[in-house]
Amino acid sequence: MKTTLFGGVAAIFIGVCSIAQAAELKSIAILTPEAGTDYGWNQQGIVAAKAAGAAAGVKVIVAENLGYGDVRPTLRELAEDGVGLLIAHASGYNTAAPEIGAEKKIPVAIVDSPDARAAGKVADYTASGHEGAYLAGRLAAKMNRTGTVGIVVSGEPPSWNSQSVAFAEGAKAEKPAIAVRYAVIGPAAYSDAAGGKRVTEALIAAGADIVFGQGNGSSFGMLQAVETGKATDGGKVFFIDVIGDKTPIDKGNLLSSVVWNLQPVYAAMIADAKAGKYGSRNYGIQLADDSVTLLKTKSIPDKVWGEIQAIRKDIVDGKIKLTPHFDADAVHKIVSPLTVAAQ
Repeated sequence: MKTTLFGGVAAIFIGVCSIAQAAELKSIAILTPEAGTDYGWNQQGIVAAKAAGAAAGVKVIVAENLGYGDVRPTLRELAEDGVGLLIAHASGYNTAAPEIGAEKKIPVAIVDSPDARAAGKVADYTASGHEGAYLAGRLAAKMNRTGTVGIVVSGEPPSWNSQSVAFAEGAKAEKPAIAVRYAVIGPAAYSDAAGGKRVTEALIAAGADIVFGQGNGSSFGMLQAVETGKATDGGKVFFIDVIGDKTPIDKGNLLSSVVWNLQPVYAAMIADAKAGKYGSRNYGIQLADDSVTLLKTKSIPDKVWGEIQAIRKDIVDGKIKLTPHFDADAVHKIVSPLTVAAQ
């Protein structure tokens, strides 16, 4: 039997050696554009893949720091080495991975491209941390002093868009009159730390005393901007990160992070591949199982944290209903764009 994945829905075609082939999954590989030391997208992906593989008794091969160029040679080499599942952990790999997967008859997983899903061949895990981002927006509004908060992004992929909308919704639910300023570093400026610093400084100058930053390597520039800058009221600027936990390098400006735990996602992929039903369900993250959490830091007062936890419970219980919006237009409708000159 050969399984075909289409957006979490598996269409099953009966053949000679179905589940036997799927059950032979012995190794998987994860490919990342940057090193797994970014306290974010790359590191969380690698850590999660290793944990899921260890739990399932599957060998995990890490191919990291590959950049955003053509990864076909690496994909092909891994396939020829016998890897049974390729996890292409970057939207820039969404063309190459399905091509090599089809060529080598190996299932692949991609991100931020649900329209490219193909049964038994390509899975998409466009994870949405929107529930955590909503909590981050409520937190930012509760601790805001200037009347303005900011969002800076390294691009506008679906995952970032859903979090940007939810953050703005959360901030406005907490404080309807709050201004949410929004700036984009570039179309795919994921590793542009200098750009992250420059654009974040512009948001701070526009009044933001809390900045919600979404980027890979560019997030280090964002963090540097809040560490070295002052808000328009003369006070400290705080930073809310995404995906990972930068507490080990925090100098007192990290307010929180929308932390993603991708282990359940990869564990589900491995389990489904072994069972001969790869892609038979959606691979997502959520507050309910703590695959999305909001980071508690020493900068958050206990009273505020208690209020945030009450809101979290309301989301999990369904009292607050949130709908993810993955398109950039939805972001632009709820924020106040800030144009920053390119350098």
